[in-house]
Amino acid sequence: MKQLILFVACIMMSLSTLSQRVIVVEKGNAQSLLDAISKANEQNADTTAERLFILIPNGFYDLGETVLTRISGHNIALIGESMTGVVIQNKPDVKIESISKTAVFQNRGKNNYYQDLTLKNALDYYSSEPDGRAVTLQDKGTRTICNRVRMLSYQDTYYSDNEKCQNYMQDTEIHGTIDFVCGAGDVWFEGCKIVTEKRTRDGSGINIITATRTSDTPWGYIFNHCTIENDVSMFNFGRSWHTNPRCVWLSTTLLTPEKLETTRFDDEGMKTSGNYFKEYHTMNAQGKDITPETNVVTFTLRDHTQPFTAETIMTKKEAKQYTLKHIFGNWKPDKILKKLERQSTKLKKQYNLN
Repeated sequence: MKQLILFVACIMMSLSTLSQRVIVVEKGNAQSLLDAISKANEQNADTTAERLFILIPNGFYDLGETVLTRISGHNIALIGESMTGVVIQNKPDVKIESISKTAVFQNRGKNNYYQDLTLKNALDYYSSEPDGRAVTLQDKGTRTICNRVRMLSYQDTYYSDNEKCQNYMQDTEIHGTIDFVCGAGDVWFEGCKIVTEKRTRDGSGINIITATRTSDTPWGYIFNHCTIENDVSMFNFGRSWHTNPRCVWLSTTLLTPEKLETTRFDDEGMKTSGNYFKEYHTMNAQGKDITPETNVVTFTLRDHTQPFTAETIMTKKEAKQYTLKHIFGNWKPDKILKKLERQSTKLKKQYNLN
């Protein structure tokens, strides 16, 4: 009898502890979401804090002109009911248009996890041309994992703003027009959808997907088995920002390969006289390899000084270097994602978010 009582007590304590690590947001209530984030930041201020889950029901969470909602705690998981059903939006005044002032979320924690939600920056982009820098996730943290996160904006949509970060994205969807995947650190994009919007109101101009500024990490941006969806404006894979920009595209599917510029990368670099821009095994929508045997590009700075020539087609030997283990070492984001996904599924069922 005593053993049974002890067993029941342990179960009750376990459930009580779990409930303390879960915050459920009121459906469609933006203030409830902000309060949940604030509480999580306070509870998980220490990097050793246990995982804390914020559950977000389907709904529209309108933050208005609020910018830079800070997620400063660590080991926080923001779990939406569904990727398209949970929409968290801000709409900054065009007057504050900036890469550093407009983000929906500013992540500053370590080991934070985002799943099944949409972040939308609704700054009036086409009225702010030529610049309309409006960030959805400005990530100053590290070891961030995004799983089925949709990011909607135009310029600077996702910004990895930590020179030494290691981040991982899987089955995530990123929309934009220019430099809309930008920043520093080593970031792996696995099976993501990259969607280019109209470069200008009338559809003219050229979309530039990435702008990397790799400085203190060896790998930069790695896109693996991603798909590029493009309907209107021409596009290229990316350009340099500064320092030692690195960006590779592995086994990419192009739904409209005819809209990819012939240079494939922007040949007018930005602030640096060198880069490591490569692609390997690029395919069309039917899975046919359409990678050219060679693509030698002469890159120049904006002022057309210091030109340099580089081959952008990667060899098979080079491509084999790109594995999660080689790049991230003991950090295994794909396995962490699977574990958190299982936990999230159980919590959604427990709290009727199905």
